[in-house]
Amino acid sequence: MTVLSLQDLHKRFGRVVALDGLSFDVPAGRILGFLGPNGAGKTTAMRVIFGLVGLERGEVSFEGRPVGPAERLRFGYMPEERGLYPKMKIGEQLSYFARLSGLPAATAANAARLWLERFDLLDRSQDKLEELSHGNQQRVQLATSLVHEPDVAVLDEPFAGLDPMGMETMAEALKSLAAKGTAIVFSSHQLDLVEDICQDVVIIDQGRNVLSGNVRSLRNQSAIRHLEIDVDGRAWSADLPGVEVVERNGRRRYMVDRSAPIEELLQAAGKDGEVTRFAFEPPGLSDLFREAVGR
Repeated sequence: MTVLSLQDLHKRFGRVVALDGLSFDVPAGRILGFLGPNGAGKTTAMRVIFGLVGLERGEVSFEGRPVGPAERLRFGYMPEERGLYPKMKIGEQLSYFARLSGLPAATAANAARLWLERFDLLDRSQDKLEELSHGNQQRVQLATSLVHEPDVAVLDEPFAGLDPMGMETMAEALKSLAAKGTAIVFSSHQLDLVEDICQDVVIIDQGRNVLSGNVRSLRNQSAIRHLEIDVDGRAWSADLPGVEVVERNGRRRYMVDRSAPIEELLQAAGKDGEVTRFAFEPPGLSDLFREAVGR
């Protein structure tokens, strides 16, 4: 079931076109990666959802009806900029924002405690936000947006500045919420992370949707493939006509058409020694991204 729907969004800032007919839907219980180069319109679209930016044309709806104050109480929003009170204790802060989202005081206090525990911050509940490291401030920011367990969570760069363990903790929190039915939209420049935890993706450029769908299906349907060949335990290197060489995770790869003559390539590699690895795989999300935005 579609929970959040953005339809034909248009917005200009002077001569700058921020949104140019952007449309996409987010079903309940799905995690959607909202991607695009800098200046593509991602943050503007997120602000539109919460009424922070007005539209010239288009509509945002929740469960088929226009989004108003009552609906937004069921939303969670994490802006890219820090949006919390630096001198307020983090336990009180989480409880306060939970009450703003409609939870009774006792329920809000309990929810704040649970989220601080989930993010390994319970022993810091009496500390002021400004006393925490950047990574822990980021955890509090995310906890604030999720403390009331919203039906829709919109998160702008939630993983920025986190170490690997912090990313893993946050990713598990998002997966847990999605399993309960929350529709989650988050932007990120960390495409490997998006590929790991998102079922769906929307890639925008110049305010328009240029590629969207299920991540696995988009990868499988792509016209390109990654080819890796090791000969005698080392990456095989050869000049292949019409083949692009790419590097990923320190490994040499070829980017080829999905109809590439695999048997011929395998035979060519075999002439140089024993083929110890041969992988022919769909492209990663980063490749789809570059192809979609043309750079």
